[in-house]
Amino acid sequence: MYERPVLLVIAHGSRDPRHAATVHALVRRVRSRRPGLRVEVGFLDFNIPSVQGVLESLSAEGVRDVVALPLLLTRAFHAKADIPAVLAGAPPRLRIRQAEVLGPSPLLLSALERRLHEAGLTPADKSSTGIVLASAGSTDPEAIAVIADIAHQWRRTGWCAVRPAFASAALPRTQDAVRELRALGIRRVAVAPYVIAPGRLPDRIAAGAAEADADVLADVLGPAPELAALLLDRYAAAARDRHPAMV
Repeated sequence: MYERPVLLVIAHGSRDPRHAATVHALVRRVRSRRPGLRVEVGFLDFNIPSVQGVLESLSAEGVRDVVALPLLLTRAFHAKADIPAVLAGAPPRLRIRQAEVLGPSPLLLSALERRLHEAGLTPADKSSTGIVLASAGSTDPEAIAVIADIAHQWRRTGWCAVRPAFASAALPRTQDAVRELRALGIRRVAVAPYVIAPGRLPDRIAAGAAEADADVLADVLGPAPELAALLLDRYAAAARDRHPAMV
């Protein structure tokens, strides 16, 4: 038996092996920050173990309490529909609390800044650099509005300009946002992928940055320490909630 709820990180999954490798690297960092916490990972599609398989294994071991944490940056279709549907099919002995998605959070902005600095920018470059905040995209208006709001908030930290862009489902595309900033007279433009792991859509973001000759392309968020800290924050909030949404 486990006194603390098990943390189950739920990732989307991808045919691209870099995706699962990055998710596992992030989970290892979470475990290293909280050695006494059991952390598992399950995938919705393409990769193993599946979420359902992990839940069945936990139930067979006698685990009772689980915090299911969507490895998602916005509250869109997967968080609203796919994940609740999978969790609803869990073994009935499990008590499952679904944590909030990761974004928005100041920790994510810190991770974005980290990746830009690793790509060559310095704090002194802020006032002369325009940023394209490039996300995967969604058909959910709430998710699109959140990305736009993050861009607005990030702009207030000192960047010359910040524009949202999307790899799918919404406009503008990365290359169009880069060109828009150029048209405003901004000489240095950096693309910051607002995605967690490599894959088809992050590759599309990178291709758009190259097509429009962006000066800087940051890496995906990946196993950034800020992301690991954020996962633990979301876990803690769900674990201590006296009136959680139980699945």
